[in-house]
Amino acid sequence: MTREGQGQLLSILGLGFGLAGAVGGTIGAGILRTPGLVAAQLGSPGLILVAWGVGGLYALLGAVGVAELAASLPQAGGWWVYAERAFGRRVGLMVGWTDWLAHAIGLAWVATTAGDYAQALLPAEPGPWLSRGIALAAIGLFGLIQWRGVRAGSASQELLSLAKAVAFLALVVACFALPLPGAGAGAGAMETAIETAFETAIETAEAQGPTAAGVVLALQAVITTYDGWASPVYFAEEFEQPGRDLPRSLIGGVLAVLVLYLLINLALLHVLPTTALAASTLPAADAARTLVGAAGAHAITAVALLALLGLINTVVMAAPRILFGLARRGLFPAWAAGVNAGGTPAPALLLTTAAAAVLVLTGNFERLLAMGAVLYVALPLAGMASLLALRQQEPDLPRPFRCWGYPLTPVLIAAGSLTFLVAGATAAPSSSLAAAGLVAVAYPASLLAERQGWLQ
Repeated sequence: MTREGQGQLLSILGLGFGLAGAVGGTIGAGILRTPGLVAAQLGSPGLILVAWGVGGLYALLGAVGVAELAASLPQAGGWWVYAERAFGRRVGLMVGWTDWLAHAIGLAWVATTAGDYAQALLPAEPGPWLSRGIALAAIGLFGLIQWRGVRAGSASQELLSLAKAVAFLALVVACFALPLPGAGAGAGAMETAIETAFETAIETAEAQGPTAAGVVLALQAVITTYDGWASPVYFAEEFEQPGRDLPRSLIGGVLAVLVLYLLINLALLHVLPTTALAASTLPAADAARTLVGAAGAHAITAVALLALLGLINTVVMAAPRILFGLARRGLFPAWAAGVNAGGTPAPALLLTTAAAAVLVLTGNFERLLAMGAVLYVALPLAGMASLLALRQQEPDLPRPFRCWGYPLTPVLIAAGSLTFLVAGATAAPSSSLAAAGLVAVAYPASLLAERQGWLQ
């Protein structure tokens, strides 16, 4: 049922937006860079494709688990909704605060990276302030679009996700259709590449493989590139038929991204020798340069910029729903629960964009990125723990969709998330402690706010 009017979210979203949100929230510039890192660790076309398939399967299992939670509890805000229902208000607050912090840091980094890419396409003299100015303009532009309302926000999400998918598919087609230097563009190039890659996978399974550390690093990189598939859950309350469309959006979005990532890797392997792919920091640009010269690198820069703009739109739209949900539940100051006539949580949007703008102006992201990575990894762990707890605590809770392979599926995802969390804490202990401190501060802050009457 659609709920119109001032001060309320509008339940007007459907499957099209859900798929666009999942795809738009996942695909960024990482897929243009990560294939080189994965190739460097694995060294075999077959194993490279297997790694991307395994990463997609991991994301799919996560989507299947979260789909049950989202369909059962279609409320605005994402991960904290499930943690609060399973473990209480304080845990819900800390999960929500963690999620919002990760979004704010991620938004600032993505906007800054988009500024760098846009600057590379401009004839102006490069400089850090030009890049930051473009980043701030991007945050402001998408903030204004979201301010207009959920209809404008959803339309921009669908358009940008479609454009992003078309651009990446065009890259794939170009890799197979254009003649390689010194060779013809033989018919059936894609079919031959697929057959050769999977034949190689069988052969390498019998040969000496890469090191265990290399496999772990490759899988970490791949799984990170799949991050963002859960974006539709932040808008659960705004779907017209959440019990039906949220599972379809999550699962369909992951499958679409999986197919696209495999096609991109096949295309890169078709153009670049494995050794060249492994040595490249931006293999998509190297492949384009191989095919069409210097103009190819500029084209890839434009594709990367388009991907980042779509991601900015997703984050600017999703993050305010976290604060809105917390405020409506009495876990954040009540003013953040305000919604304008277009269905946008306007005060939360202002706070989110302002926080991201401040982070952009500080310009130092190394520590923040390490902290953000730790925060993001912890969220699926909280979600899967909530799924397991709610199955025990509320067996009669209406579940329009039930997790496939329960309880193995949530246990596997929780174990993977915990493994990555421990690995990240071991690799960057100071950043992990700082991230934990940022999360922990939410607890005493909420106690103080309650005593002062700042919370509902």
